Amino acid sequence: MDQRTGPYAILLLRVTLGLLAIIHIYWKFYILDGGFDAWWNNLNNVGYPNWVVIYVLSGEFIAAVCLIPGIYARWVALYSVPLMIGASLYWIPRTGFFFASAGAEMPILWTIALIVLVGLGDGAYAWKRSPPLPFIGR
Repeated sequence: MDQRTGPYAILLLRVTLGLLAIIHIYWKFYILDGGFDAWWNNLNNVGYPNWVVIYVLSGEFIAAVCLIPGIYARWVALYSVPLMIGASLYWIPRTGFFFASAGAEMPILWTIALIVLVGLGDGAYAWKRSPPLPFIGR
C-alpha cells in the first residue's frame, strides 16, 4: 500500500460510508412513504423481531456518528457488517441482485466496503483510533 496516499483513501472511504449512513437514516425518517413507522412495521411484518430492527438502527446511527470523525472506525465498520449482510439477504429473494430493481447489489457493495475498512484501519485524521482487532493484528 502506498503509505503516502493510502491513509487518505481510507479517510475517503470512511467519510463516504458515514455520509451514506446519514442519508439513509434521513430517507428512513423523512422520505420513505409512511416514514420510520412504516419501515419498522414492514420489518416486523416480514418476520424480523424488534431486537433485529433495533440492531439495524443502532448500526446505522453508530456508523453515521462515528465513521466521519473516525471514532473507532474499524470497530464500527465491523459492527455494521452483519446488518448489511442481512440487508443483502432481505433484498435478494424479493427483488433480485441488480441495483436497478432495488436489489441486493448495493448492500453487497456496502458489506464489502465495510469489510475493506475493517481490514485497512482508521485512515487519516481519525479522532479516536481503534484498538487492534485480535484476528488482524496491528
